[in-house]
Amino acid sequence: MCLQNQKCSYIVVVTCDDDKAAIALAALGHAARLSVFRLLVKAGPDGLMVGEIGAHLDMPLSTLAHHLRALKQAGLISQVREGREVLTRAETAALHGVVDYLLSECCQGVHPRVESA
Repeated sequence: MCLQNQKCSYIVVVTCDDDKAAIALAALGHAARLSVFRLLVKAGPDGLMVGEIGAHLDMPLSTLAHHLRALKQAGLISQVREGREVLTRAETAALHGVVDYLLSECCQGVHPRVESA
């Protein structure tokens, strides 16, 4: 869905549509997944190992794996295996893409709908 943004100092343009936005928002609509995503955003481009995420959030790894899968399928995180560990990063460009999509027609006005006779 979205491009990887390794640095916070530049913006990557990500296109979005109704389906992609709905999937991303649904993934973030669960409190645990929102906590995971916010923690990864806080970690920045260095990301966190899966075990570190579990420790920070006091979440069992089996539960965390379920939430990480949903976030990854929504394009909101990326994961890279490093030996026996898995490094996880927030895809902030993906969230920027969703927000930009939601606000793309802001304040343009809504024309009255004309009923056909």
